[in-house]
Amino acid sequence: MKNAKLYIIVRPIVKFIFKLLYRPKLIGTDKIPKDGRVILAGNHKHNFDSLILLSSTKRPIHFLAKVELFKGLKGIIFKHLGLIPVDRSVKNPEALNKAIAYLSSEKVIGIFPEGTFNRTNDIVMPFKIGAVKMAYETKAPIVPFVITGEYRLFKKGLQIEFLDPIYVNDYLEKENERLRNIIKNKLEGYNVNL
Repeated sequence: MKNAKLYIIVRPIVKFIFKLLYRPKLIGTDKIPKDGRVILAGNHKHNFDSLILLSSTKRPIHFLAKVELFKGLKGIIFKHLGLIPVDRSVKNPEALNKAIAYLSSEKVIGIFPEGTFNRTNDIVMPFKIGAVKMAYETKAPIVPFVITGEYRLFKKGLQIEFLDPIYVNDYLEKENERLRNIIKNKLEGYNVNL
C-alpha cells in the first residue's frame, strides 16, 4: 500500500506551523524505527494529539480516526491523508483489516487506544483492544507514547515522550492491560498537568 500523496505534501507545512504555535518538546523519537512496521499508541487528550505525533517523525503515519470525521468535504481530504475510518459504535473489522494491510506493507499506524478524548478523572481510560490485536496479527512492535502539558499558543509545556517498543503475545486482554499500565505508570510519574 502506498502512502497518501496529500499527507506527504501537507506534513512539512503542518509540522512547521504546529511547532511554531505550540513549541512541543519531543523525547525519545529515536525509539520510532526508521523503517518497517510499527504501531504508535498512547493517551488521548486533545484534537491536536495527532499533530504532535505527526511532528515527531518523518515517517507517514496512518491514523485510525472516528468515522464522523469522514463526512462531506473534510471526509474526502481525510481519506487522501491516509486516515482509516473507524465506526466506534460497532465492531469494525474493515478498519482493523485496513490497518493490518498498512502494517503488512511496512507502514506506521497511529492509534489512541482509549478511543476518544479522556474527559474523566482517570489518568487513562480503559483501552480498546485494536492496537494489541494489530500488533499480534502482524508481529509489529508497539511504541507507547505519553502526551503531557497543555496546548497553549506560543508557550512551552507541551510534551510527547516515546517509550521502549514492546511486542505482544497471544494473551491479548492481558497485553492490552500491560500497554495501558505502561502508559498510565509513565503519566503518573510526571508532575505536570496531564
